[in-house]
Order: sequence, then C-alpha cells, then structure tokens
Amino acid sequence: MEKIKRLRFNKKAVTWIVCLVTILAVTFSHFYTIFPKTVSVFGRLDRLVPIYRVETQGKKVAISFDAAWGSDITPKLLEILKKHDIKTTFFLVKFWMDKYPDMTRRIAREGHEIGNHSATHPQMGSLPKEQIIKELKTTHDKIKELTGQDAILFRPPFGDYSNTLITTANELGYHVIQWDVDSLDWKNLSAGAIYDRVIRQVKPGSIVLFHNNGKHTAEALEPIINELKKQGYEIVPISRLLIKGNYYIDKSTGEMRKSP
Repeated sequence: MEKIKRLRFNKKAVTWIVCLVTILAVTFSHFYTIFPKTVSVFGRLDRLVPIYRVETQGKKVAISFDAAWGSDITPKLLEILKKHDIKTTFFLVKFWMDKYPDMTRRIAREGHEIGNHSATHPQMGSLPKEQIIKELKTTHDKIKELTGQDAILFRPPFGDYSNTLITTANELGYHVIQWDVDSLDWKNLSAGAIYDRVIRQVKPGSIVLFHNNGKHTAEALEPIINELKKQGYEIVPISRLLIKGNYYIDKSTGEMRKSP
C-alpha cells in the first residue's frame, strides 16, 4: 500500500513538473520573440531620436513644408505666407531643386528657411554612413548654390531614421527634425479635415508638417494661420523654435528640452 501511495505521489510530481516546464518554455519562447523586439524599439538606452517638438514657455509653433514632387501649388502658399508676414521652413530634396531652381530661389528670397531633405529621397534609416554623407552634402551644396543659405536642419524622408543617420547628421552640423503634428495633406484630405487635424493637435512648441504641393494644403493654410493667431500663437521657422545652448531630447517624446 505504501508503494502504491509513493507511486501515485511520484506521478503527480512528474505531472506538475512537466506542466511547469511547459509553461516556462512557452513563456520564454514568447519573450524571446517579442520582448527583445520591444526593447530594441522602445527601451534601448543608446537609442537616438530626432526633434519632434520643442519645450517652450511662450506660445510659439513652427510650420514646415516638405518639397519632393511638384511645384504648382507652391506660389499660392508663398502668397498666403507673405500676406500674413510669416516665415516658415521648407525642406527641399536636391532633385526637386534641380527641377525647380527658380522656385527654390523664390522661397529663400521671400525669407523662408531652407532645410535639407536629402538628395534622392531614399529610406535613410538603412543607409550606411558613407551614403548618408553623400545624400546630405550634395543637397547642402545645392542649397548653398541656389540660395546662399548654409542649411542646419535635416528632415529624413518618410521620417525614417537610425542612430547612424542622426549621429552622422549631427557630425555634419545638422539638427534632425521630425514633427509632432502631421497634417496628412499628402493623403489629399479635404481642407476642412486638414484644418481640424492641425488645430486639434497643435500646442506650444509643435512642429507642423505640410507638403508644398498637397492638393488642399493652400486652401487649408490660411484658416489655420488665422486660428493660430487668434489663439495667440507666434508662427516661426524651426530654427527660431529650437533651444539655444545646452539641451537634451526626451527619448520617449522626442521633445527638445533645456538641460537641468
């Protein structure tokens, strides 16, 4: 009888051990496949991030335009900006400047800041350092040639970046700029939808993303400017929004902040 009891106990123990091992194996498998990816994206201590927005005491906001394709709507944007005496930042791709040199000069002549948006508009987060340098330098030289400006702001195409990209851009004297308010004008949203997105999301220190040739961008721009002014915002180029002196970039939000 005692042997039977011990045998039953051993069987239960083995069953429990098997269950425990199975649970541990499944858990380990889950974390091995999922957790490391999460850490690599959100928790790496060495992860670098661009500037998405800026800590500011005043009600300042920056408006920016990316230019890679087309130019038909750009004159209307410039007319609206001139009417309201507003200066903004245009991020230009080299092949766009090659195609529209006169428009590039006009943008600069009317007082807008020119930013670097790469030479060929590639996914730059996966490029090696040498190719990143080529993309940035050839575009920098083109901006200098056409406008006389020495660009200090770089926006990666598609918002795609890596530690290598940010480090290399910084070494070349660039701030890497993203945005915290996306108008989605490139999706051909209606002017009303663009207006609602921007006004709903904007806050002090925001960087707003538009495109120079969005179908309804010009139609939405003036009402947005009027509402921002009504709310007491000053609209400035991105470089005037940036913190001068010591700063750090919050890795969880991308906010540029003054160092303690």
